Amino acid sequence: MAPKKAVGKALAKKKPEKVVNPLFEKRPKQFGIGGAIPPKRDLTRFVKWPKVVQIQRKKRILKQRLKVPPALNQFTKTLDKNLATNLFKMLLKYRPEDRSQKRERLLKRAQEEADGKPHDAKKPIVVKYGLNHVTYLIEQNKAQLVVIAHDVDPIELVVWLPALCRKMEIPYCIVKGKARLGSIVHKKTASVLCLTTVKNEDKMEFSRILEAIKANFNDKYEEYRKKWGGGIMGSKSQAKTKAKEKLLAKEAAQRMS
Repeated sequence: MAPKKAVGKALAKKKPEKVVNPLFEKRPKQFGIGGAIPPKRDLTRFVKWPKVVQIQRKKRILKQRLKVPPALNQFTKTLDKNLATNLFKMLLKYRPEDRSQKRERLLKRAQEEADGKPHDAKKPIVVKYGLNHVTYLIEQNKAQLVVIAHDVDPIELVVWLPALCRKMEIPYCIVKGKARLGSIVHKKTASVLCLTTVKNEDKMEFSRILEAIKANFNDKYEEYRKKWGGGIMGSKSQAKTKAKEKLLAKEAAQRMS
């Protein structure tokens, strides 16, 4: 009886063979030298980045880790998108003339003078730029609005400007991108811009923008004055500190019981 049982078990263990379609031939790929091209992999971890990129990334992480004083931390608080869009629309209306436009204007003026015709000698109303020039306008109390870029490097160039604007009671705002400010005045970058006056048709809109900027920056200074920035540790350090806090809380609970 034993051999019959063994045969029965062997038959039961045998699995039905898989039916293979003869039309589809199995061709396993060989990824060796001279073989198939291997699939694309994410090699970001193994890339040796240029020194400039490494310095930029290390600097960004260092800024997150170190505690930042309020005078520097205020440059992280930029104007919100909607208000910044309206502001840049206004600034573009008063864009200064480029070289070709200036040349045409002066030639036209010279021609009018030669012909004995009267010409308009008034200066055009434009956005003022240049750190020294804007500082002079603020000190003379001629500036009505000052726009500062948040990413000026070194930051020491403009770090004192908000304090000066507050002292002179001139509305100011910090916006993203020195390149955006530069594009308004036909330059690569610009640290700071200012408006001294606007045309009569734009006065209502300009006053609305000023009110919104005063509420966001000049009035909120007291909040930012005491707020330190930075001090954000990495995910591993945060997990360790949380684990330590839990352990201390557990020990304190045990002592109390």
